[in-house]
Amino acid sequence: MKLTGLHLLLTYQCTLECDHCFVWSSPWQTGTMTLQQVREILRQGQALGTVKEIYFEGGEPFLCYPILVKGVEEAVEAGFTVGIVSNAFWATCVEDAIEWLKPFAGKLADISVSSDVYHWDEQYGQKVQNAQEAATYLHIPLGTISVAQPETVSAAPAVGQLPQSESRVMYRGRAAVKLSERAAKRAWETFTTCPYENLRDPGRVHVDPFGYLHICQGITLGNLFETPLSEIWASFDPDSHPITGPLLAGGPAELTRRYDLTPDFGYADACHLCYTTREKLRARFPAILAPDQMYRVIE
Repeated sequence: MKLTGLHLLLTYQCTLECDHCFVWSSPWQTGTMTLQQVREILRQGQALGTVKEIYFEGGEPFLCYPILVKGVEEAVEAGFTVGIVSNAFWATCVEDAIEWLKPFAGKLADISVSSDVYHWDEQYGQKVQNAQEAATYLHIPLGTISVAQPETVSAAPAVGQLPQSESRVMYRGRAAVKLSERAAKRAWETFTTCPYENLRDPGRVHVDPFGYLHICQGITLGNLFETPLSEIWASFDPDSHPITGPLLAGGPAELTRRYDLTPDFGYADACHLCYTTREKLRARFPAILAPDQMYRVIE
């Protein structure tokens, strides 16, 4: 396995509370990285020797603007390729958007902004257009991320991470609760693979404000504020891991069978079955199925 990307969840807090959100982000969420923690993650990424890309995500990373600016600057100085994912709440007009983005000019490989009806009143909201104009003016590559409505069957599946195009809903996090009823259901026994994440050789993982290393949102390999990233990565055996092992052996259906759980009749997708199964297993694996923020809103 070769880890090449670290995606920093700079904060669980967000300006919005989207129904499709993987991580239950909202204005009331808790958990934000300090600059010292960002620096420690960058240091461990360098020490591993294979990490090439750093992304700053959330929640909404622009809510931690001074830390975001300094984090991007230091990640670039450390030799990483750097990107940001944002909902563009800050792009109230082109002039303002330019001021928000100026510190990143010449530093970012790309910035991805959310452009769908979960975030704005129409698919390509004015704030997204303002961000695009500002990024073009500053020569910052900008792409849009769009998640389709549950009823849209033509959207492509998102493998690994959300692409810069329209993709299907993945029914994990808040989407499992808020959107699954709008989707067609299939029998739980049919979900025999994990179609969205490469659990055996992931390439990139997420790090949250508490130090948890997520191979998929809510499935952790360890805490790099307690154990060095290099040790976590060297010791990770995907087939013996209590959660990824069953998922690799037979998908969410096998995870359900392995722990003798009784599923409901139908599920929207593999994520829906996996997420609801993990909710039932949290008391058994509290250090792996963590933190609380990934499973419910913390007020």
